[in-house]
Amino acid sequence: MVSVFSVSPWLAYVVTAPDLTRFEFTQPHMGTTARVVLYEPTQHDAERAAAAAFARIAALDATLSDYRADSEISRLTRNAVGRPVAVSRDLFCVLDAAQGMAVRTGGAFDIAVGPLSQLWRRARRQIELPSPTELAVARGLSQHTLLTLDPKAQTASVARAGMRLDAGGIAKGFAADEALVVLRGLGVNQALVAIGGDLALGDAPPDHTGWRVALAGLRPSATAPASPILAHNVGISTSGDAEQWVEISGQRYSHIVDPNTGLGLTGHQSVTVVAGDAMTSDMLATAVNVLGPDDGMALVDGTPGVAALVGTISHGQESWRRSRAWRW
Repeated sequence: MVSVFSVSPWLAYVVTAPDLTRFEFTQPHMGTTARVVLYEPTQHDAERAAAAAFARIAALDATLSDYRADSEISRLTRNAVGRPVAVSRDLFCVLDAAQGMAVRTGGAFDIAVGPLSQLWRRARRQIELPSPTELAVARGLSQHTLLTLDPKAQTASVARAGMRLDAGGIAKGFAADEALVVLRGLGVNQALVAIGGDLALGDAPPDHTGWRVALAGLRPSATAPASPILAHNVGISTSGDAEQWVEISGQRYSHIVDPNTGLGLTGHQSVTVVAGDAMTSDMLATAVNVLGPDDGMALVDGTPGVAALVGTISHGQESWRRSRAWRW
């Protein structure tokens, strides 16, 4: 790539930009595979940038994982019962965004769903529904209104002992965004970060108008009817039960917990959301799954800069709906 810069009416000089090569790296993080795709002049430059991105993801996992007893989010619900506790910028950012989404969705997205998540994980392992008593106790502890944030002091407190926070519907998107920020800080703008089903896209690859992204369908290894799409500088999240589900007493249940029932979602659904960042697309993909196609699409259509594609299978029939802003 060659650019010519004129420095006077009589003199010009030529600057030759280095050719960029596509590099791809993967590492296990956040209970899934994290992938970094970037364009850099050399293998050394690419490895250095990818290592910095993965280090940021690993640090956020240590902050946000409810599977780890020593994570900051796990310590918070043990130490902040009835009293405010100072939290890191990263954790406060996630909690604040999650609380805002909980209000917008009437609790369909709820980061305080941890006790129900724990109960449902056990139910999936044992292939046995929780008892009504267990569900009632867990629902009483799984309410976003029991979490209080103070933006000025950057503190958080929880109202009841036994509360647990589950950032599973926001952490991967946030980590993908933050890893992309790290790459941009190193001058790597043509990059993509994917953590599970959540993608943060940077500038388009060289000589392309966008990143070519395949969208998951309703069945394993299937793709959605709009797939693939071309996009750049957005977040894209796909959430559904194509691969993570369990059948109990003849009923299919998703791994995604409905805060209203305390059980996994029933039915068969896939939701892809495109938003300005992956944290937002991650939260909305979960919320739309819980709300269902009608209320979920109303939420998306009422959110500027957001588009969604929702697929369902009912009585053996597969159908797909696009939000008003879906342009692919």
